Amino acid sequence: MLFAAEAQAELKRVRPESLGFDSRRLERLDAVVDQAVRDGQVPGAVVSVGRGQAIAYARAAGLRAVDPAHEPMTLDTVFDMASLTKPIATATAVMILVDEGTIDLRDRFSRLMPEFANHGKGSITIDHLLRHRAGLIPDNPLADYAQGPAKAWENLAAITLEAEPGARFRYSDVGFEFLGKLVERKSGMSLDAFARERIFEPLGMAAAHFRPSGGTFAVPVSRIAPTEPDDHGRMLRGIVHDPRSRALGGVAGHAGLFASADDVAAFAAMILGAGTGANGTRILSPLAVRAMTDPGSTPAHERRGLGWDLDTSFSAPRGALFGPESFGHTGFTGTSVWIDPETRVFVVILTSRLHPTGKNPSPTALRARVATLAAAALVDAPPRTPGAGAQTAPAATAPAARPRPDVRSGIDVLIEQNFRPLASLKIGLITNHSGLDRDGRSTIDVLHHAPGVTLVRLFSPEHGIRGAVDAPVADSTDPATRLKITSLYGNNRKPLPADISDLDALVFDIQDIGTRFYTYITTLGLVLEAAAESGKRVFVLDRPNPIGGVAVSGPVRDPDAASFIAYHELPIRHGMTTGELALLYNAERKISARLEVIACTGWQRDMLFDDTGLAWVNPSPNIRSLNQALLYPGVGMLEATNLATGRGTDAPFERVGAPWIEPRKFAQALNTAAVPGVRFTPIHFTPSERQYKGERCGGVQISIIDRDRLDPIRLGFTLAHALITLYPKQWKPEGMMKLVASRTTCAEITAGKPVDAVLAHDRERLEQFLRIRARYLLY
Repeated sequence: MLFAAEAQAELKRVRPESLGFDSRRLERLDAVVDQAVRDGQVPGAVVSVGRGQAIAYARAAGLRAVDPAHEPMTLDTVFDMASLTKPIATATAVMILVDEGTIDLRDRFSRLMPEFANHGKGSITIDHLLRHRAGLIPDNPLADYAQGPAKAWENLAAITLEAEPGARFRYSDVGFEFLGKLVERKSGMSLDAFARERIFEPLGMAAAHFRPSGGTFAVPVSRIAPTEPDDHGRMLRGIVHDPRSRALGGVAGHAGLFASADDVAAFAAMILGAGTGANGTRILSPLAVRAMTDPGSTPAHERRGLGWDLDTSFSAPRGALFGPESFGHTGFTGTSVWIDPETRVFVVILTSRLHPTGKNPSPTALRARVATLAAAALVDAPPRTPGAGAQTAPAATAPAARPRPDVRSGIDVLIEQNFRPLASLKIGLITNHSGLDRDGRSTIDVLHHAPGVTLVRLFSPEHGIRGAVDAPVADSTDPATRLKITSLYGNNRKPLPADISDLDALVFDIQDIGTRFYTYITTLGLVLEAAAESGKRVFVLDRPNPIGGVAVSGPVRDPDAASFIAYHELPIRHGMTTGELALLYNAERKISARLEVIACTGWQRDMLFDDTGLAWVNPSPNIRSLNQALLYPGVGMLEATNLATGRGTDAPFERVGAPWIEPRKFAQALNTAAVPGVRFTPIHFTPSERQYKGERCGGVQISIIDRDRLDPIRLGFTLAHALITLYPKQWKPEGMMKLVASRTTCAEITAGKPVDAVLAHDRERLEQFLRIRARYLLY
């Protein structure tokens, strides 16, 4: 039996002081709740306040039922959750499927559910649906359900949009009906069965069920708070109040869940436990929990997470004191939960405000007052750190600090191997100033003195062997070794047969920065081609991707858009190392060179460069810091337009502008767009080179405030959207195609499409690339 003691994980009720509350302050809640009952706002209520994985305050007040007879409210009363179904059951079920790799938040819903691919719904993503930004209507007519569930789903699939996906927030039950159906389709289980097996039972949410008054897992009707009579005069008790959910059999993604205050508290404790419940059972990964409460790019006062309300007109349960990091949800029947990760406090308020006639006022004021008093009762709350992230993990479950890294690049591994892969070979080395071992010695010097290796010739990429030239580079001689340096960024960009005829192998050792239009990876591809054509071996000494190997974003290059800054059909941010790209090029382009990658050791894909312990060297003249490398994929995509991107200043790619931009207006528009991870400050600057050399430009300084949330491609598209919106006559976006290399993306940007819509359009090609990419990952 589900109600057996061993199956439950009820949170402990402890003295308020042991959780940092002042018990006398918490007792103020009694008077507020009692007054709401006396005033007829609600017939009764259950309020629970907890911290972490324990409860400090729990009280039942008033009546559970008024009609046909009075029944006192009890702490174990089961309520119709209404829209709390959305975050507790549906959104959590979706995120479980994301954790398992079954679906991706960026997936187009119509790809997973083809019957919905009509009337403009093809670009809706799962992320859009979870944030209520899919452009769907709030509710469809009840007549759509009159002929039974099968016909109702046909009608739902045929719904038309009222706005472009991603354009705005509009709370929609329809969107969560779609998501509930998606869970069933992808899991092979009904939504109620999936939620019971994967969420409720593991957390010991003993009374949490869809259709609680019937079936194997029945809750006694006497424990269920009634709502109001249906159209036939029957008091709804244990039958879902929402008429659309009721028409679908009581199970739907937007409504249908019943639960007690203890159930909701157990769920809140799991969220505060970074996905692990009070009983130690993990439901979600910590990063999935973080993603659920990340506002993404939603603008101020329309901030929604993945199933959660962050800052909208529905946010009354925050009260006056919980911070902007807090989040929650409400239900039409009078239910709510609010969670503050900063203080690790949760507040659960369950009422049956519709009983007995459906004419009681909204409990909005009650929710706000309870939350304010609960927050005021916490007397050891930590001070808020300015700029702190919104998803601070609790101390008990925070990931351990990363141990001091011992990352070794390919050259270091080669040294440890005593150069055995190169034994007795005459080699040519393609490198520049970034080719250094962990002790700061250049790869040129290391290989020149390597036992059993003959270094015959050097080859330099764009910017030359010392990385200091921002123009075509001529052949030269290395002063230390007296070896000839053949430029691969001058008259020729690919080694000629005569350049390598006396060599056995080519060795490539250059630091890339993870962006498609950074030319070093084009040089890599051309070196592979030259080696294959001449029958030479190729060794790639791998190096970490400085901007990480997890995130992949941006449009994939069009098939016919090849150039020296777009060698292969890659997205702008490819998330691969140089060695991995070499493997991909060699196989996917059918180059078939005799390739060997000397892999790094100690590097993990989630590391940024400053996690590696390796010394930073500017890989090119205008990439002078990791911050600039992180911004480059987004800001760099615009530099072929008439926008100054900071070249010729002390902060390349950290500022943008033009003589015709008004800084305050531009900064306000960008900050209103709420690009995750960055803020914009109005500035003036005068570049010393390029198109506005010597001219005073208005623009913005881009400050990274949260590297984990930064998506440089979204940043670039947001900059472009602001430019085309504010300066449609002055900004000339035509050159953008050179770097974006996607005609459709460029067309959507110049048409002023919303950023979310632009990001979503190339999703299928990006997913195809990810599948290909996976074959060549070394780490």
